[in-house]
Amino acid sequence: MNSHQNKVIETAVSASVQQAVDAVPLDEINVSDPSLFQTNSIWAYFERLRNEDPVHYCKKSEFGPFWSITKYKDIMEVETKPEVFSSATENGGITILDGNLGLGVEMFIGMDNPKHEAHRKAVNPMLSAATLARLEDTIRERTRKVLSELPIGETFNWVDRVSIELTTLMLATLFDFPLEDRKMLTHWSEVSTAMPGAANFVSDEYKEQELGKCLEYFTRLWNERAKLPPAPDFISMMAHSEATNKMTPNQFLGNLILLIVGGNDTTRNSMTGSVLAMSQNPDQYKKLCANPELVESMVPEVIRWQTPLASMRRTAVADYELGGKHIKKGDKVMMWYASANRDEEAIESPEEFIIDRRRPRQHLAFGFGIHRCLGNRLAEMQIRVLWEEILKRWPEPSIEVVGEPRRVYSCILRGYEALPVQINPK
Repeated sequence: MNSHQNKVIETAVSASVQQAVDAVPLDEINVSDPSLFQTNSIWAYFERLRNEDPVHYCKKSEFGPFWSITKYKDIMEVETKPEVFSSATENGGITILDGNLGLGVEMFIGMDNPKHEAHRKAVNPMLSAATLARLEDTIRERTRKVLSELPIGETFNWVDRVSIELTTLMLATLFDFPLEDRKMLTHWSEVSTAMPGAANFVSDEYKEQELGKCLEYFTRLWNERAKLPPAPDFISMMAHSEATNKMTPNQFLGNLILLIVGGNDTTRNSMTGSVLAMSQNPDQYKKLCANPELVESMVPEVIRWQTPLASMRRTAVADYELGGKHIKKGDKVMMWYASANRDEEAIESPEEFIIDRRRPRQHLAFGFGIHRCLGNRLAEMQIRVLWEEILKRWPEPSIEVVGEPRRVYSCILRGYEALPVQINPK
């Protein structure tokens, strides 16, 4: 099937989706339905809300009633008023599932200041510019090795062979976690983020059981590191910081999940998204091959285009008027980053993937304000190194997507379970 035929099919599908969206009464639109993300049909719903009701009240969903905030400027307003819009676990947490991924654990992103700032500072040195500079050689060496072992001319799953492998190796380094057990990190990340209805969701009891094993494993590492001098890894830093060395098991597990998911799912899905974006925009892939220095602006554009964290939740702790709507104390407020990153009032030609965009870092994929993603620069560096090494190894467009991506069932993460590709060097 040629590109013209593909375009005709895409246009027909898009038109049918648009008709279906237009037929839904405005007050019945529910953008929290994970199937809309899995089928990649969420965009028309977001567009309608941005145009007709950017601060939208959803009365009924499987997650209860909530406000949908879909425009860039409105999300910025929520993000910059943490005194009104709380992230604290006791108020509901930071995901649409009450209590942080439905786990009820306390993580520092699920805290308000001053607790949030104190816990964040404990691990911040691990992600400083100086630390990242020291890590780059390790990241590059591993990336070269992973790419060198890929089959040529054969179909394989990019998610497993590249994205998961690279991000799990990086996580193991940040925790100083035994490399031979690193697959456990991927498993715990997937268990913690699986939503009811997803193929990999077993039960709440299973989730609790598996994350109990996670806590047990890391508690052993904690006890070992606490007896040793401070070292540059997440566990040692938390064990030796006054802000975190007396954490409850619930808080320790919460921070572990936050660091594991933040270091695994988001970067790995942007790595996969970068390959899909290049496949869907071959003119941009050719442009990158002709101008490898464009990697610098391509990376934030990939992260905007992918928006691996689709949403974040806040809970109003006071009445507040936003966009002419009255949000009441106690209301659940969902910020849809994926929608904000397609807001044409904030981003020029937001539906297009443009690797030399004039302002590529104007996006909300990392959030904003006091809860802005702690590992944003590490994520960018890993994707940059990956593409620098891809271009050195295959200087012409060589990575081809040969089948449909299989997306995860989630309204929290925008991710992939599989992306079939072939490498066919020109």
